[in-house]
Amino acid sequence: MASISAADNFASLGLSTQESAQKPNDKLGQEDFLKLMITQMTNQDPMKPMENGDFLGQIAQFGTVSGIQDLQGSFSTLADAMQSTQVLEASTMVGRSVMVSSDYGNLEPGGVVQGTIVLPHSASQVTVSVYDGNTGELVKQMGYGTQAPGELAYEWDGTDNNGNVAAPGVYELRAEANDGGETYALESWVGAYVDSVTFNGPGSAPVMNMTGIGRFDFSAIREVR
Repeated sequence: MASISAADNFASLGLSTQESAQKPNDKLGQEDFLKLMITQMTNQDPMKPMENGDFLGQIAQFGTVSGIQDLQGSFSTLADAMQSTQVLEASTMVGRSVMVSSDYGNLEPGGVVQGTIVLPHSASQVTVSVYDGNTGELVKQMGYGTQAPGELAYEWDGTDNNGNVAAPGVYELRAEANDGGETYALESWVGAYVDSVTFNGPGSAPVMNMTGIGRFDFSAIREVR
């Protein structure tokens, strides 16, 4: 009995086997797309030619993919340029005094701590309470009464409620308001000095190292003095 091999089966279908398989290319470029389109048009059924709408649809689909790839490349270039600008701006901050979004401030010997309270609406009994950063003990409370919406600048002179000079170090400054017996926290910024800037590579925002109060993203800076 004659045996039929797999090669014969392929041959009967008009196909042939290859000794070695080539590694497929998983990316379809413009040249590949045009070759496929020409092959499709050449081998289409003459009695059922490709509709104009189908043909234009395939062209539009490829154009969309190609356009998206070009757009992604443009965005990547823009992102690189923006990051380079941000790195340059961040490097000029070293040694500067800035306002950063934080509830902690560093008291230098004989110095003061400045801050800003952000009021989304009018509030009564606005206060800033200063707590020791290590023990959590209340050091001083400053009252500012009723305030209109906006930004309210304040300054702690470095003394406690008894007028004694507080030790240098890190302190927590809580800004709060009381309306109708309800107390709620307010957004606050605090003054700090930029010791250095850390760059963590492409795609990462510069990190600002502040004296005494730690590291902050570049976006946390609210004001440069």
